[in-house]
Amino acid sequence: MSANFIGVTGLPRAGSTLLCQMLAEHPEIHCEGHSSPLCNSLLAMRRIVSDDQFFLSQLDNSFDASYAHLTSAMRGFLRGWYHDCVKGAVVDKNRAWLHAIELLLHLAPEAKLVVCVRELGQIYGSIEAQHQRTILVDFVDHLADYDRLGRADMLFAKDRAIGAPLMSLHAVQDLPAEVQKRLYFVRFEDLVERPAACMSHLFAWLGMAPFEIDPQRLTVGVHESDSHYHMKYSHRQSERVAAPRRHDIPPRIQAQIQTACAWFYELYYPAHK
Repeated sequence: MSANFIGVTGLPRAGSTLLCQMLAEHPEIHCEGHSSPLCNSLLAMRRIVSDDQFFLSQLDNSFDASYAHLTSAMRGFLRGWYHDCVKGAVVDKNRAWLHAIELLLHLAPEAKLVVCVRELGQIYGSIEAQHQRTILVDFVDHLADYDRLGRADMLFAKDRAIGAPLMSLHAVQDLPAEVQKRLYFVRFEDLVERPAACMSHLFAWLGMAPFEIDPQRLTVGVHESDSHYHMKYSHRQSERVAAPRRHDIPPRIQAQIQTACAWFYELYYPAHK
């Protein structure tokens, strides 16, 4: 694979499905749209090899050669995943890419990440609204028995659907400046209100040729599985961009989110009241 690598990552319910749908419109970009196991596979490979006794036994006397073998193998796995891509850039979607950005850049130095964010109360509201539509089915991590405040607390826990990628976002400020330059942040609200302008700016940042998106005539691609997430996180695609209705969030829950995540609002929503 000689195509430039573009990762799509960020928060849940923040527009990654729509973003990938619009990235796929560009004639120079290969984008399958659904979440990819590539990042998870590379992380699992690192864990397995790091515990392999044969590999470890080589490090004392032939570290450089053994490490070069591992580098070549993991780089080959990354490049080989999209072996049939004939376009200038390939998009791979996985929320774990932000957490693994330095690993990715070691394997693909040209890689860039597009990070999707959204006002946190509306992310919680989107998940809660979908749960109410499917209330007879539990979450994968069994959150249905909680009350709304308790469910919000759990969703924002550091190992849960909102909390885990939020921690990766919080850690961005600790990355070296050269790594941070590889990150492009897209606010969901901007994407749905000004899709053509947002995509035009993004294409330029990616180094792609100018291309104008028609927000009212989008190609609908392969739909990602929702049953895998117990129908709690919808990935529906549409032929046109339309801003969703705002979710009414209980004041106590909204205040708790904004207090606990003040850093997020300072960085991405400084004007939010």
